Amino acid sequence: MMRRLYDWVMAKASDERAPHALFWVSFIESSFFPIPPDVMLVPMVLANRLKAWWYATVATIGSVIGGVAGYAIGYFFFEQIGRPILEFYGKSEGFADFQHWFNEWGVWILIIKGMTPFPYKVLTITAGVTHMPLLEFMLASVIARAMRFYLVAGLLYFFGEPIRDFIEKRLSLLTTIFVVLLVLGFVSIKYVF
Repeated sequence: MMRRLYDWVMAKASDERAPHALFWVSFIESSFFPIPPDVMLVPMVLANRLKAWWYATVATIGSVIGGVAGYAIGYFFFEQIGRPILEFYGKSEGFADFQHWFNEWGVWILIIKGMTPFPYKVLTITAGVTHMPLLEFMLASVIARAMRFYLVAGLLYFFGEPIRDFIEKRLSLLTTIFVVLLVLGFVSIKYVF
């Protein structure tokens, strides 16, 4: 089943309506879909590097709006829909602990984990369950998702095809390095200035 979903997404990436498909894949990935938008974003940018920033924008907007749907699942339908989604992704174990951390550090968790390959839908549902203020949720989502998609689009824009394998194999590492540098930047600003 996963292979068919992956093949479907890859086929849509080369279609003339690819930006629409990218939007919808980004939207549904934020609440339940298992395949990240990167599998469409990467071949789309490689096919037309001049539109890299537009494609990153489409993915960001779709992901943030879809994140609101995930938030609504957590807020209104956690037991009926949210918990089964978390169980599907193997994230129901320790959810109470994660929820505690999310209550304490929600915006930062959302920004940092939202830039990584961690299932974003887990974050959106958790934000709804914990009743995170919607404005904070949306702002953190815009930051996290834009940083993720613009990082991928930017690497592909500047380095093209040779960076594709590197990104696909090391996206987690690249994102982690970027997040560490970002956090160190915030810490240094707080304590130096």
